[in-house]
Amino acid sequence: MSSAMTRRTLLGGSLSAVAATSLPLPAHAGGHRRSDEAATRYGKVRGKREDGIVKFLGVPYAQPPLGALRFTSPKPPARWYGVRDAVSFPNPAFQVMGGEMGPTGNGRMPAPSEDCLYLNIWTPAADRKRRPVMFYNHGGGYMIGSGSATGQDGTRLAQLYDVVVVESNHRLGLLGYLFLGDLADGDYAANQGMLDILAALRWTSENIDNFGGDPDNIMVWGESGGGAKTAAVYTMPSAARLFHKASIESAAPLRFPTRDGATARAERTLHLLGLTKYDIPKLSSIPAARLLEIQVSEAANGVAPWGDPDPLPGFGAFVDGGVIPRHPFGDGAPPWSGGKPLMVGTCRDETVFFSLFGPPDVFRIDEAGLRSRLSGTYQGAELDRIIATFRRSRSEATPAQLYFAITTSPIWRDAIKIAEAKAAQHAAPVFMYQLAYPDPTVVPGTSFPLGSPHASDIPMKFANVGVDQLPGKRATARHMSALWAGFAHHGRPAARGLPTWPAYTPKDRATMWIDADCRIAYDPDREERLFWQRLHQTYMLTEMENGRCVAAAPRALLSSRPSRAR
Repeated sequence: MSSAMTRRTLLGGSLSAVAATSLPLPAHAGGHRRSDEAATRYGKVRGKREDGIVKFLGVPYAQPPLGALRFTSPKPPARWYGVRDAVSFPNPAFQVMGGEMGPTGNGRMPAPSEDCLYLNIWTPAADRKRRPVMFYNHGGGYMIGSGSATGQDGTRLAQLYDVVVVESNHRLGLLGYLFLGDLADGDYAANQGMLDILAALRWTSENIDNFGGDPDNIMVWGESGGGAKTAAVYTMPSAARLFHKASIESAAPLRFPTRDGATARAERTLHLLGLTKYDIPKLSSIPAARLLEIQVSEAANGVAPWGDPDPLPGFGAFVDGGVIPRHPFGDGAPPWSGGKPLMVGTCRDETVFFSLFGPPDVFRIDEAGLRSRLSGTYQGAELDRIIATFRRSRSEATPAQLYFAITTSPIWRDAIKIAEAKAAQHAAPVFMYQLAYPDPTVVPGTSFPLGSPHASDIPMKFANVGVDQLPGKRATARHMSALWAGFAHHGRPAARGLPTWPAYTPKDRATMWIDADCRIAYDPDREERLFWQRLHQTYMLTEMENGRCVAAAPRALLSSRPSRAR
């Protein structure tokens, strides 16, 4: 087995699976199964009782977006008679194969397909009891992933915390975000992938009471690309009445690309296909595999995973002026979500994840290697200051640890900006966290401990950490899943035996430090936060002195982020 594959195995999958750090669910005694039924507005569905809960898998929430419906807004599903089986995971959205998807499916779910507008429900019982609903948006940077991935299986959350978990598949990549509305007449949607999520959320609001859920207590949450999707939902006026709280995890999208950028991307796509805008009707019949080839070939020109606009954005959520009328948090928090409590945070060692699939050299760098790897983003005195700042803040860190701290820090910095924008509304609380479990597992071929990389939160918050894992990891998973379920129940993340989690304010900056022993940290990494603040202020002053007043952050701050996303 190659060293790269060994590092993939370390996290239990690859970038193409949202369950990158997933572990098998624990075995349950018995194995008794029986069917359960529930009514929807479109017909009855039959789920399966398994592991002490009921699972409704592959429930349609919209018509298949095929042919003439390919780039349109989702349409309600057709009604059916009798009882429809919902006992198998549905097709993931059309995407690059690999990782947990496998070449033709993986036994858990079939191969990706354009026929993907289905959702999964995990519930203690379809008994009309009004339980909190946890509506999860899977990660994958708008390009990959599935609402059926192993690490985010909702079984344990439903078992342990009396909640209903809902996860959708929705259009991704070019099929989800190619914007044709300014190039041709017709029913061409903007942000059709986000409209799919909106349709799934609307379906949940209208039907979940028959599945044991409370339509008046729906939490929207997601990690990485799913965190960006959650921020988009938080910014969509049409979603405001459909959910009641949100959690944005390991993503900090202050701003989205613009409508003009999305149109420019569409023009580029047409050019690569050898088409003009007059040929747009032909797009409905071009094989999806050909469209995916174009998407993959253009990936290098895509948008950063955290939502910062690029001159020519990739395929993802953008400000279209209607579905998404404004930037999520760059100009303050959206007013129509003002009364909705929010959680926001990151993993302590986010960018470690993005180096696990290449040569392990970065985990062994010395001082010269540290400076060399950062020099593409920072130069001269600025590079000296940032290294000195982080060395003071983390005096025992190795050069490799400093590298990952520095490259992770902008994600944390922008998560703080989201919390500050939310707190400034004085309408509903915002709760800040950092997953800081120091996983001692070493990266293969090195002595570098894994720590808490990007995606390590997935099995933690879903309580999908097996009994064979280290006690500290199991304890961290108990804490994190209980806090998230507490937020779903009450709008405040609380769990028995854990410290009271205060709301975040710019005055004390209370942050839940999530570990085997949780604690409240006040303004963690303060010196690093102030460094970014001073750098931004210096940039703004320089711009004004040069006769320009801009609201954008320095490009150096933006480009310091990793170029790949889950």
